[in-house]
Amino acid sequence: MSDGAAESGTGWTGFRRYTWWTVPGTTAFLLVLITALWLPELPPVPRAVAVAALAATAAAGVVLLGHRIGDDRSPPVPWLAVGTVGAAVLAALALSTREYGRWALAPAVMVAATAAFLPLRRRTVLLAIALPVFAAPGALAAQARGDDPLYAALFPVGLLAFTVWAILGPLWAWDVAARLDGARRLSAELAVREERLRFSADLHDIQGHHLQVIALKSELAARLAATDPARAATEMAEVHTLAVTALQDTRALVQGYRRTTLDEEIANATRVLTAADIDARTDPSPGDPAPGDLPPAARHLLGLVMRETVTNILRHSHARNARIAYAVTAAEARLTITNDGVPAPDAAPGTASDGTGLTTLADRLRAAGGTLTWQRADDRFTVTAAVPTEPT
Repeated sequence: MSDGAAESGTGWTGFRRYTWWTVPGTTAFLLVLITALWLPELPPVPRAVAVAALAATAAAGVVLLGHRIGDDRSPPVPWLAVGTVGAAVLAALALSTREYGRWALAPAVMVAATAAFLPLRRRTVLLAIALPVFAAPGALAAQARGDDPLYAALFPVGLLAFTVWAILGPLWAWDVAARLDGARRLSAELAVREERLRFSADLHDIQGHHLQVIALKSELAARLAATDPARAATEMAEVHTLAVTALQDTRALVQGYRRTTLDEEIANATRVLTAADIDARTDPSPGDPAPGDLPPAARHLLGLVMRETVTNILRHSHARNARIAYAVTAAEARLTITNDGVPAPDAAPGTASDGTGLTTLADRLRAAGGTLTWQRADDRFTVTAAVPTEPT
C-alpha cells in the first residue's frame, strides 16, 4: 500500500482513515444511538447521570480504540477507568428499567476495547471469564422480578460475542495490513541498501581501474623524464586524459547514465595492456557476433569483468602476454581472459578476501544467472565469465 494512493480512498492513509471510522467511530455511534433509545424512560436525575455516563463511555471507547489503531499497545489507564465506571453506571441504570439485553452493550464495548490491547493468550482468558459473567446480572435481575431469565442470560452473552467480533475483527485486519506495510518498508530499505552496494561496486570498478593506470603511467613518465622528455610528456598527456575520463565516468555514474559495455572495455584493455608493454590480443570466435551485438545486461556484466581483470593484471602480475577471447551462442556469452607471469598462488589475482574484485563480480554474475570462475595453471591465470544471452 502506498501513501500516494490515499487521495482515492485506498493506500495506507486511506485504510487508516477507514479503520478509524469502522472501529472507534462506528462503535461510539452505535453505543450512543442504541443507549439513547431508553433514556426517556428514566426520571430526570437518573437520565442526567446516564447521559454523563454515556458520554464518558463513548469518549473512552474512541480514545482507547484510537490509541490501538495508532499502534500504541499500552492503553491510557485514566481513560480505561473512566470508560469502565461509565459502562457500570449505564449497566445498572439499564437493569433498573428491565433492559435485560441493552444493559450489556456499554460493558461489552469496554471489554472489547480492553481485549484489543492484550496479547492473544491473555485476551482469550479475559473473554473466557467475561462470557459467563455477562450471563449472571440479567438472569438474576430477571429472576428476582419474575421475568424470563433465559433471555436475560443468553442475550448479553451473544451481544458481547458480537461486539468483540465487530471490534477485534477490523483490528486484526489492521494488524495484518500494518505488518505488510512494515514488510514493504523493509523491502524498500533493503532495495536502497542493495542499490548503494551496487553503486559502490561500480564506483570501485571505475576509480580503481583509472587510478591504477594513472599510477602506472605517471611512474613511467617519471622514469622517462630525464632520458626521453618527449615520451614522458606524451605519457603525462595520457594521464591527464585518463583523469578527465575518470571524472566524467564518475559524474555519469552518479547521474545514473553510465553503462559499462564489453566492446568499450575490450578496446580499452588492449590499449592499456599494450601501454604497459604487455602483448594483448583479442581472439573472437569465427562468425561470432561483435560484443556490441550482445544484450545490454550481458555486455555490462562482461565489461565489468574485463575491467576488473585488466586492473588485476596490471596490479598483481608480471605478465608479458594476455589473450582475450569471447564467444556467443544461442544460450550464453562467454568471455575468457588469460595472462602469464602470475606470482605465487596466494598472491594471484582474484583470491583477495576483502569483498571486492572478482569475488564481488562473481556474486553479481550469479545473481544474473551467469558464472565467473578463475584458475591458475603454472604461470598462467585464466578468468572465465559466462552470462545468458536472454534475460533470466
